[in-house]
Order: sequence, then C-alpha cells, then structure tokens
Amino acid sequence: MSATVHEVVELTGHIIDSWTLPRAWDIIMDRGGNFDVEEMRVGRHKTESSYVRLKILAPNSEVLDLILTELQQIGAVLAQGQNAQTAVVEQKGVLPEKFYSTTNLPTQVRINGNWVEVENIEMDVAVVIEHEHGRAYCRPMHDVLVGDNVVIGHDGIRVQPFERDRNREAFAFMQSNVSSEKVKVLAIHEIANQMRETRARNGKILFVLGPAVIHTGPGRYVAELLRRGYVQVIFGGNAIVTHDIESALFGTSLGVDLKSGEQVEGGHRNHLRAINAIRGVGSLEKAVETGLLHDGITYEALKRNIPLVLAGSIRDDGPMPGVITDMQEAQHRMRDEVQGVEMALMIASMLHAIATGNLLPSWVRTVVVDINPAVVTKLADRGSFQAAGLVTDAELFLRELLEALS
Repeated sequence: MSATVHEVVELTGHIIDSWTLPRAWDIIMDRGGNFDVEEMRVGRHKTESSYVRLKILAPNSEVLDLILTELQQIGAVLAQGQNAQTAVVEQKGVLPEKFYSTTNLPTQVRINGNWVEVENIEMDVAVVIEHEHGRAYCRPMHDVLVGDNVVIGHDGIRVQPFERDRNREAFAFMQSNVSSEKVKVLAIHEIANQMRETRARNGKILFVLGPAVIHTGPGRYVAELLRRGYVQVIFGGNAIVTHDIESALFGTSLGVDLKSGEQVEGGHRNHLRAINAIRGVGSLEKAVETGLLHDGITYEALKRNIPLVLAGSIRDDGPMPGVITDMQEAQHRMRDEVQGVEMALMIASMLHAIATGNLLPSWVRTVVVDINPAVVTKLADRGSFQAAGLVTDAELFLRELLEALS
C-alpha cells in the first residue's frame, strides 16, 4: 500500500493475553491501513505488562481518523503526548465537529501536561473540560451548554483497555450461550458470592427487571431479596410495576393465575384495573399508606425507600403513577441512581438492560439473564464489555439465587 499519511500510537498493559494487540492489528487492516511495529516488549510473567509502539499507515486522513478512533477505544494513545484539544459549544445541545465519543472504560485526558481522570464515565457521550479547575467530566449531547469546552480529535486521550479479570475466572464460562444445568447453578452461586462481597463493603446492587419476572412467578423471590437487603435500586418500565401490582391485587399476571397457571375469566383487563386502582388513590406511595398495596416488589421497595426508576414507552397502558414519560428526565434519574453501583443484575429486560448498560462504567460487575441468547450477548456487542451472560429463565435464576444466598 502506498501510504500518504501516518501516525504513531502506543499500547500498554496485558495487551497480548487480553487479545488487545491482535484486535488492534485487525482494526488497522480491516479499515484499509497498514502498520509497522517500531518497538515491542512482551511481559515475561502474568503480572508484567507488555508494550508496543505502532506506526499506523493510511491512504488518506479520513481512513487514518477512522482507524485512530477505533484504536483509542481499546487503549491506544498517540505517542506525541499533546494536551487534549477542545472546541467551544456554540449551540445548546449541539456538539462541535470531530467531538470525541466515549466508551465506558476508564478514561483520562491530558490537561496542561497532566493526565486527568474523566469523571462519571459512560459510553456514547462527550467529554467537557474545565481548564481553570483541571477537571474533565462526561456530558450527554442534549445537556451541553453554550461555552462548554468539548474534547475533539484524538490528542491527549487515554483509555484503559478492558482486560480479563484473573481473579474472577468463575465468570468466564458464563460468556457461553450453551451450558449444562450444572454450569448454570455454579454460575448462580458465584453471582451470589459476588453479591455477598458487594454488600459486605456496603456497595450498591442494581436490579433491572422486565415483566417476565412477574409473568413466570419469581416476583416473590425479588421481594425476599429486597427484605434481605440485596437490592439497593431498581430500574424498569411500566410493565414490571403494573404486573407486579396486578399480581399483588388480583393474583394474576396478564390475566393468568400465578398459582394455578390458568387463564382467569376477564383477567385480560386486570392490569388495567391495577393501574386504575393506583391512579384512584393518587400514587404508589398512597397505595402503600392506605393499605391498598401490601405485597410484592413495589411494596417492599417503597417500604424500604429503595429507589424505583420506571422509564415509560409509547406502548404503555395508563401509565402507572410514578412512571417517567419524559425520556431525558428518565435518563437523568438513572444517571443519578447508578452512582455508587458496584453490581448490576439485568433480568428478562432487553431495552432497559441496554439503556442501563449505556450508563454503567466498565468496572461495574454486570450480569445479564434471559431465556433468549441474543439478549444475553447484546450488551457486550454494544460495548458493555464487562457484561457476563446466563441463558435461562427468570424463575430458575431467581429461585436458585435466593437459595444460594440463604
């Protein structure tokens, strides 16, 4: 290839056993570039890091820019060591050209010659720098203000690549879509151990719940986990709260009796009756105060002041009081509540799991449980590198989890 532009990057860390270096070479070649290895040092044992200095060759600046953008997301740093470049926001909610888009990996930017940690890192947002205070923090596109200094280009950005956790090998087999029942039970017991350790240091555990948690009958297990102090925040939508309250008031979910499994005559409107009953008293909190609601996930959460962030959608009936219908407001509430979360369990909820995954930094232990293998792998495919998956139904998972914690 007759290259006309080039750039030199460096990669440091466990870049070989974590497959970072082979991925870098694939990115360069797949995007139409080439490379020269200018220097390479390989760690001699498992705790020693490796280093490589690559000269990236590309036919034009557009291809080079694309390669550098992808390489930075796996930890490559430009070798020249300049400060991060910024451009000023000129229109509220509109980012400058060539803005840098974050991953959920730990990220630093160079300000006045010093590497500064980007605060509250999450994926697919901008980085705003306050030069006078030496600060850098994330801000979503719709929140940028006129005058904000937003990071652009590739200079002065350092991303810590995601590496295999040598101390938690028990989670490795959870990446497989096909596993025996025995392996699933082992995985669930390891999750239980992680939950115990998290709570022992007073860390927060987040549950992201879909309506199948009620439909398949294990809502009572989540309620018991709440009583035992293993749930510090809950994310979900209109469906989970509606069917939870339907089950508490009428013993059904989607009109199916949760004890017998039989369809109840006229039960198809029970979820509407549940919404109507809560709307009649004014709020979820009033339903607890008046004694209307005395059972279920919602009841246990409200009794313990556990935050419930319920983000609505266009398909919602009602909606139930407490459901947030403004998308940006729901994101703000979710961003507030993920602060301090150390572990997240996402059970039978694809859309809310993806939304939550977008907000979680890579160091949050994340477990995705669904009967559909595509849901289990989707978070990792979308950039939540830390997500470990388990393909099973919600009832089996929650029943075994509660038993493992007992």
